[in-house]
Amino acid sequence: MGQLLEVCKNCDKTYYSKYRFCPHCGQQTKDKLTVGVLFANTIKNYFSVDARFFKSFFPLLFKPGFLARKFVEGKRLLFLHPAQMYLFITVVFFFLFSFVQKKQADNLNKELAKTIKNRNDEALPINVKDSLLIEKSKIEDSLALAQVKTALTKTRRYTNLSEAEIDSITNVSQQRKGDFSFDEQKIDSLIVADASDEDIYKAMGMDNDSNWFAKRMYRQILKFYKSRQGGSVLEAFYDTIPIAMFFLLPIFALILKLLYYKKGVFANHLVFCFYFFAYLFTVFSFLIAINYLISIPAKFNFLIALSTFIYFIIALKNFYKQGWFISFFKGGITSFVFLLIVAPFTASILGFIAFFFY
Repeated sequence: MGQLLEVCKNCDKTYYSKYRFCPHCGQQTKDKLTVGVLFANTIKNYFSVDARFFKSFFPLLFKPGFLARKFVEGKRLLFLHPAQMYLFITVVFFFLFSFVQKKQADNLNKELAKTIKNRNDEALPINVKDSLLIEKSKIEDSLALAQVKTALTKTRRYTNLSEAEIDSITNVSQQRKGDFSFDEQKIDSLIVADASDEDIYKAMGMDNDSNWFAKRMYRQILKFYKSRQGGSVLEAFYDTIPIAMFFLLPIFALILKLLYYKKGVFANHLVFCFYFFAYLFTVFSFLIAINYLISIPAKFNFLIALSTFIYFIIALKNFYKQGWFISFFKGGITSFVFLLIVAPFTASILGFIAFFFY
């Protein structure tokens, strides 16, 4: 009888050798680890498309709020898990969007190339010697201002000048410090003269005592100025969006929690958001695919995008069980806060990160 028993490699409990799956933990008993099994399990666990997906997909599109309501009520095996559905659909969306992303990056690079060509055709002759003389005069001016400030400080009691007034007189050269602006013609002359990056940084306005942030910004600005590859920044911006969604989706759920604070715990609102954003990415995936095959009018795209707001209102009504007016009112507030405050603020941060690290 002992020969008929085996020990599970996963839970270390015994089972009859004729079993294909361990009755204690469910692991397959004769499953040898291969590359195929490794990837098959990964796809099955995270991107599985089984009967539950098809049972969930059509209600997701045509029954707003239905899936979220059923999941919260306890029907969690009949339909696809909200996080799993969201993850699967977003992978499809960003795969399709990668084609749009590449096209937009190429178009941006072409437009920048045209702008640079027109500017170079109209540019004045570059005089490297003049640029170097300008830098020399700036250094001399800085030394002169320092001497003036020292003299004024020593005679403060006779001139009745405060420290702020002395700074305003002598620190004229610092008024533009921090805006990262520079003379493009002068920088062009230094680039043509094959000057070192350190010399160009100084010509752009970077001081030796500049902090790490300022030095990094000057490096990125010069890198962009030399390459004129705006598409790289745009691609870096788009690449940060999937990561940002892991923060934006809970923020969206938090807004709903504040508006529906008596309608369950935060997890309930998060379930609603998973399904709703899965719907949004499904709609936008269809739009990308259709526009890639045949170009449709912009008005049609706008109407489809507008229909997602109507879907949102219906989903709120069905999920939270409140009237049409309350659902429309709270849906409008949620959309306003998210689209006009949270999304622009996030986009500015992502744009900065994309430029700072591209």
